[in-house]
Order: sequence, then C-alpha cells, then structure tokens
Amino acid sequence: MSKTLFDKVWDSHVVHKIKDGPDVLFIDRHMVHEVTSPVAFLGLKNRGIKVLFPEKTFATADHNTPTVNQHLPVKDPLSANQLKALEENSNEHGISYWGLGHEKNGIVHVVGPEYGITQPGATIVCGDSHTSTHGAFGAIAFGIGTSEVEMVLSTQCIMQPKPKKMRININGNLNKGVTPKDVALFIISKLTTSGATGYFVEYSGSVFSNMSMEGRMTVCNLSIEMGARGGMIAPDEKTFEYIKGREFTPKNNDWTNAMKYWSTLKTDDDAIFDKEINFDGNEINPMITFGTNPGMGIGISKEIPNADSQDGGLQTFKKSLSYMDFNEGESMIGKNIDFVFLGSCTNGRIEDFREFTKIVKGKKKAPNVTAWLVPGSHKVEKAIEEEGLLKILNESGFELREPGCSACLAMNDDKVPAGKYAVSTSNRNFEGRQGPGSRTLLASPLVAAAAAITGKITDPRTLY
Repeated sequence: MSKTLFDKVWDSHVVHKIKDGPDVLFIDRHMVHEVTSPVAFLGLKNRGIKVLFPEKTFATADHNTPTVNQHLPVKDPLSANQLKALEENSNEHGISYWGLGHEKNGIVHVVGPEYGITQPGATIVCGDSHTSTHGAFGAIAFGIGTSEVEMVLSTQCIMQPKPKKMRININGNLNKGVTPKDVALFIISKLTTSGATGYFVEYSGSVFSNMSMEGRMTVCNLSIEMGARGGMIAPDEKTFEYIKGREFTPKNNDWTNAMKYWSTLKTDDDAIFDKEINFDGNEINPMITFGTNPGMGIGISKEIPNADSQDGGLQTFKKSLSYMDFNEGESMIGKNIDFVFLGSCTNGRIEDFREFTKIVKGKKKAPNVTAWLVPGSHKVEKAIEEEGLLKILNESGFELREPGCSACLAMNDDKVPAGKYAVSTSNRNFEGRQGPGSRTLLASPLVAAAAAITGKITDPRTLY
C-alpha cells in the first residue's frame, strides 16, 4: 500500500499497537534541557530507575541561561538550581551534557542538527514544543511534557495516538526579500493558529526544495504555531550534504547503508493525505505580526485588517489590538519600535545572521533601538566572527551576545519592558512572552534588521 513520508517513519518505529488506543513508539533521539527535565529525573530517582539508553539522550543548557558573562555564576537562584540539576542528573546517568562554557553548548534545536544528532527517518523528542524543527531532515520530531520525558528516559518509548496527515504544497518563485520565516508566517496567517490541530504536516513543492536546510528548519520550527503536532520535509541531496561528516552521523559503510534507507524516505506518488492545501509562492511578501498570536500576521506593506473581516474570535481580535495599542486599518509601516531580537531556535543560525548583516552593512543602528543579537550556539558564534560578520555588525553599532534562548521567552535577564515594542525573529508573540507587558512583532531577520537601522517598521526591500 502506498505510504506518505510520515507513515513510513512512524510505522517503522511502532513497538506495539494498543487496541483502540495509542501506539507505543520507539524514540531514536531524546534531547533534554534544564527546564523540563529536573522533575522527570526526580521521578526516576524515586522509582529507583536508570536511563535505559543514555547514549540516545543529549542534554544542553539553553532556556534560562544568561547571554552575557556566562563564565560567571548564574545570579538567579532558580536558574542556577535547574542548571546544576541538569549537570548532576546527566553525570549520574552517563548522558552527554553540554552546559555553559562547553564548546558544543547552545539552543537544543540548533546544536542537534549541527552535530548530526538529527538524522533522516529518526524519531526525536524533547520537552520543548519547537522540537518540530528537526522535521526539516525528514524526521518525526515533536515536543513532549515532563511526565513523557520521564517515560522516554526510562523506556526509550512513548505512547502517542497517530496524528492525521496534511500536506502543504507551495510552488512558484518567492519575491525579493521573502525568507523562509515569511513563508511560515504566511502559512500560519492563512491557516490560523489552530488550522493544523491534530495533523502532522509535510511541506512539499519547489519553494521548500529550493530552501536551504536552515530555511527548512525555520519552517518546521513554526509548525507548532498553527496547531500541528509537527512538520517534516522529505530528505534530499541538500539534506545529505548538510549532515555528512558531522560528529554523530554514520561513517564509512554505515553511511552507505544509511543512505540506502534515507533515499527511500519520500511520499509515494499515489499516497493519500487527510488534508491537502496549495499556495502560490508568488503571493508571499515580507511578513509581520500585528497581534498577540502568530496567526495575526500580514504582508508588511498591508494595513491591519478590520474586525469584520475576521472569521471568528472577534473579542480576542479586539483585545489583542488593545494590548498592542494598534487600530484596525492602520499601516504597520512607520510604527516606532524599541527593541530588536535576532536569535532563538527559529532564527538563531548563521544564515540568519548573514541576512541581518546584509541589511545593516554600511549603516548605523538607530539610537532609540536596543538590539539583542544572540547566536543559537557557539558554532554559530564562531562562524559570525570567522566570516567577518562580527566586524560589520560592530561597525554598525551592534554587539553580539552569548548563545541561549534569550528574549524568545524571557526566562533570563533579556526581558522587554512593559509597553515597549520588540521586532523579534522568535516564534511566539503572546502577551508577556518577552517580558510582562511587552509587545512583540514577529518578523524575519531582514525585517528585524530594517527596523534596527530605521527605528521603525520598515520594508527591508527599500534598503537594498
């Protein structure tokens, strides 16, 4: 019987099918961080259980780590305790631990692909909703809760109902200034934040096949923001070239054998999806959000829609505009901003810094803007310096911080003050997400760079 890519990977990992219930799914890679793991490890300790396959588990500190002076003791006691617990638990169970100061430290969804932990056809979980990032490699990757973290640590399996299947096809050529982040925000604006609930999404079409692996990671990262369980893209030559030779990828004969399997990981021509959606890549323009969820986005040159154009949630729509202090029908162009954040598991990779630097080169940061430029890992940080990007950024008035999740969720000191506007390359613009009372405008690295230079919402296409 013909199968989708999702079916092929899922079905090959089913250990047991529970009648009228979930599947017991084997997990190839389990990634943990300091926030969702302490209680899970405590559960193991209370039950006298060890981690079953420590070699399949990888730990890194990222969520509430500082992005300045990482060589000093962490000031916040809760953060310090969580970091200490992750280190102690990792050492006790023989898990690879990449803490502050370690050369491999960084955001969990950035370092996974960098070191070849993420591979095609794998099942990957983490106690973090944006685990969907790893689906860019043709993997089934999704976030799990603390009790499920404990389940995977102890059994290397998880019980999950099999999601329905959706395919989103986008063909055509992208317009000038349109990045993978814009493609993702465009999809979410069309589907809403609940439009893919209950589905696992496969992205297909020339727009995705033409994307770099880093761009594909950005798209899959944001799958969760339209309600999907995860997203994936079939592996191709770009995928194989990206992962070849990385530390944890197969070598020699093992690589040859892996390639034989990985080359089969694509949807059969006559496979059927539960839902299929088509878009034209030419329709997409640089995007920006105006509200308090990722689905409230528009082309940057458009006006904020009127309430009567909304299909539902009228009260939520008006509450959102009130929180943002925006009005229906207003243009987003020219609105003043206070902060710019470049980073996160969505846009903290070297390609994102290249795009940002392309806009700011030869210009100066607006004096009214506070800019936080946070690489996703030490590998990214090193590349920024080696490629000469750091020199350009410094000459334009920007400083580079140290790796971490940073202002994406404001669990460290990188908090946007109440009432201030932040153009952010992260993934969520909920009320208070970047700090109590903060106002977040989600955008691409290009849009963020344009705002950082002009001090207001600016179409990046006017700057190059």
